[in-house]
Amino acid sequence: MIKVLIVDDSRVIRDYLVYIVASNPVFRVIDVAADGEAALVCIEKQRPDVILMDIHMPKMDGLEVTRRIMSSPHPIPIVICTASIHFGEVHTAMYALEAGALAVLRKPSGLTDPRAEIEGAAILDALKLMSEVKVVRRWRPLASATPKAPPKPGTASDRPEIVAIGASTGGPAAILQILSGLPAGFPVPILVVQHISSGFTDGFADWLSATAGLPVHVARDGVLPLAGNVYVAPDDKHLRVDHSGILRTGSDGLCHGSRPSVGVLFRSVVEHYGRRAVGILLTGMGRDGAEELKLMSDRGALTMAQDEESCVVFGMPAEAIKQRAPKHVCPPHEIANLLVSSMMSPRL
Repeated sequence: MIKVLIVDDSRVIRDYLVYIVASNPVFRVIDVAADGEAALVCIEKQRPDVILMDIHMPKMDGLEVTRRIMSSPHPIPIVICTASIHFGEVHTAMYALEAGALAVLRKPSGLTDPRAEIEGAAILDALKLMSEVKVVRRWRPLASATPKAPPKPGTASDRPEIVAIGASTGGPAAILQILSGLPAGFPVPILVVQHISSGFTDGFADWLSATAGLPVHVARDGVLPLAGNVYVAPDDKHLRVDHSGILRTGSDGLCHGSRPSVGVLFRSVVEHYGRRAVGILLTGMGRDGAEELKLMSDRGALTMAQDEESCVVFGMPAEAIKQRAPKHVCPPHEIANLLVSSMMSPRL
């Protein structure tokens, strides 16, 4: 059985979360806590397999609890469950992901809500998946690249014209590291597919924009992407580029079980840009984007994957490496350096 600790300052919410988790015999709720301080005491005594935790609580909030758990000798997988998707709360949740939490979900609305069954299933799925992640101790903040001066472009026929990034579990922190290492004058647009719970994409883009130093937008259909700007795939929609370089979003079928899909983005980028593209596959479960990164590599594009040591989950990069898809395998801050260098020497 998977041992779950539930942490929330609302008794009503705690009871409902206990009801959801206890409905599945795979799980056992070993304790509940009403604030962050009580949660740390429970963790010391009970050693849960996974923690389902609110972000805003009295005495100690979910962000600080996450930091303490992830810097302890025995870190534990954490799923953040937040009441709203408003700017401040989502930003705090994103910082918790940066600190080591694995996923962020919206709190369920209640038994009378038509979405109750779907919301409950999403919580159980997240707890099951994240309980299997072998989290590592965070001794210090993640390394970040020093922002570079705007690179001098390479030859017009050879240098990259677009960057495509794909990520899942652990991705927000890795993407932040990469973007923070790029100059304001970065000469090409950057497209991002991040697997994240529905409702959090706008907040994720706002958080990146506020902290990474580059303008970040949720992609809209029909927009021409601008150099030095970042475009994140919208909720439940694939992101592509067409033959004119225009962004296209669509709700067509799942790819590798996902929508948005990294594979869909990579395939469209290589189709229209060929060797003048960069593909980057970061931490995450599954295989989304792996074979498409191989396709990019085969067609001469610059391809990179995150290394195992810096990944929260080495699934997607590992699949790509098995196929010999990435030309470079390294941590996010080195990926940023390679991106800057690629604008001067594209055939790294």
